[in-house]
Amino acid sequence: MKIYLALIGAVTLACTGCKKLLTPDEENRKTVEQMYTDPAYAQGFVMNAYRTIPGYYDNSDYATDDAVTNQRTNNFLLMATGSWTAANNPLSVWNASYGAMQYLNLFLANADKVKWAEDPEAAVMFKRRMKGEAYGLRGLYMYFLLRAHGGIAEDGQLMGVPIITEIQTTDTKDYNMPRATFEACVKQIYKDLDSAEANLPMEYADISSSAQIPDKFKNSTLKPEVYNRVMGQYSRQLFNSLIAKSFRARVGLLAASPAFQHASNTTTWANAADFAAAIIDYKGGVNALPANGGTFYANTGDIDGLSGGNNPSEIIWRENLQTNNSDQESQNFPPTLFGNGYMNPTQNLVDAFPMANGYPITHNSSQYNASNPYAARDPRFARYIIYNGSTAGVSNAVIYTGSASGTDNGINIRETSTRTGYYMKKRLRMDVNRNPASITGKNKYIPRIRYTEMYLAYAEAANQAWGPTGTGTHTYSAYDIIKKIRNRAGVGLTNGDAYLEECKSDKNKMAELIQNERRLELCFESFRFWDLRRWKANLNEVARGMDVNGTTYRQFNVENRSFENYMYYGPIPFSEVLKYSNLVQNKGWL
Repeated sequence: MKIYLALIGAVTLACTGCKKLLTPDEENRKTVEQMYTDPAYAQGFVMNAYRTIPGYYDNSDYATDDAVTNQRTNNFLLMATGSWTAANNPLSVWNASYGAMQYLNLFLANADKVKWAEDPEAAVMFKRRMKGEAYGLRGLYMYFLLRAHGGIAEDGQLMGVPIITEIQTTDTKDYNMPRATFEACVKQIYKDLDSAEANLPMEYADISSSAQIPDKFKNSTLKPEVYNRVMGQYSRQLFNSLIAKSFRARVGLLAASPAFQHASNTTTWANAADFAAAIIDYKGGVNALPANGGTFYANTGDIDGLSGGNNPSEIIWRENLQTNNSDQESQNFPPTLFGNGYMNPTQNLVDAFPMANGYPITHNSSQYNASNPYAARDPRFARYIIYNGSTAGVSNAVIYTGSASGTDNGINIRETSTRTGYYMKKRLRMDVNRNPASITGKNKYIPRIRYTEMYLAYAEAANQAWGPTGTGTHTYSAYDIIKKIRNRAGVGLTNGDAYLEECKSDKNKMAELIQNERRLELCFESFRFWDLRRWKANLNEVARGMDVNGTTYRQFNVENRSFENYMYYGPIPFSEVLKYSNLVQNKGWL
């Protein structure tokens, strides 16, 4: 698959076995051998792989029952309404992922020859860390490839993607590589994550004595100053063992899900639960769920106090801190707050929030009042969504969203107005001011992995493996996790969460509750699109809105979805199938 060589060449990097990659002026030439004496140059190959990690907020929510967008030419809107093809796939990660793995494979092929430091112990430690990062990142990219492109081929086999663990060069004899099975891809990811964990600390932190050096590094150094130089606080936000464990949990949950249940797939729900439990145990168990994790984006004290690469208690991995930033608010504030209102939550999502007493609004005991639908609801609703009559922004302005409200925030009044009667509040800092006369940004970070995601992964897998109250080899159950999450949210506090108690004796009801909790806790964080597909759930629920004028509440249809069942699996890029005869397409895609 000769699809990545141009990418390497374009940035004047070298391919293994090639003395010279390009033919510029003599002084500009780069060679593989230069890596051996220039560790910064060698490290650059790995750093290039960090730069193309898929974004956490990809806004694929626009293609689900959770949201629509007022950007009428948005790729996800077009995809969800009938334009998703193998040649037009905004969710493809094919080229970026294989391009990143080219860098990583080139690095791994040469890392042992690099003189990482003058100090021999530091040199060994640097080599271990850098190779661990490279293996971990390769596993990361394989996960994203498998999620986006794995699926059922025409012959009924569950297939993954081509496994490429060596650098491809102009000397490579066969680029026409077939797809590996899904199972083989999963095993390759686990193998790479094993290698990452063997070479990386759980987290990067300074130590003060040799006794604090993890056992796996004591054969490399016993000097705290050497350990701190390589594995200390200055390496924070690089790939570590905790991140590797988290991606193992993500892979396990994907592989155990209904869409990937197949005779050739050996990952079980119990495996997935065990993988997630490793992160929960490290965190400290059920009661260690961060108390303010549900509002990670708005915990101003935590965010403004970040320094030295530290993480808030909710965060396993994040992107670098952004200072004086107002991008999310510019994109998503209502128009009267000088935003573009891109993300419009649906009535479907609003209806998924239970009452504060914990009962779904459709339950006989919910006390839901359709004439006053926003009263006594799950507190997360008001935290995550701007609705008619709620307040937002620095001035706590009241936002009216009805079509006859007389404001630019009303339904379809302007191109930047909501289409559903709702605006997104999650992800935004209300202390940002977008007024052009005095724009004031704030500190921000974008997550890559949250602890809450890992707790939810365990709950889902443990319920399927052992039932609502089963624990396997652990000390907590799916029920215990969900009770803690709902308690943190402020749900069911006045009645002992009677609905959760009702569900805990029924595995199927508990599964529905867990899926709904995942929907709420992770809304607008780009999980819903992938979750619906791995669950093989209904993809075509019509996106609905709510028009509120005075005391009148009128629901209406906003946008139809146009998905076929074969779309539970994404396509192999059409251009690649055309080029390589051994690269079979997933069933249904042309």
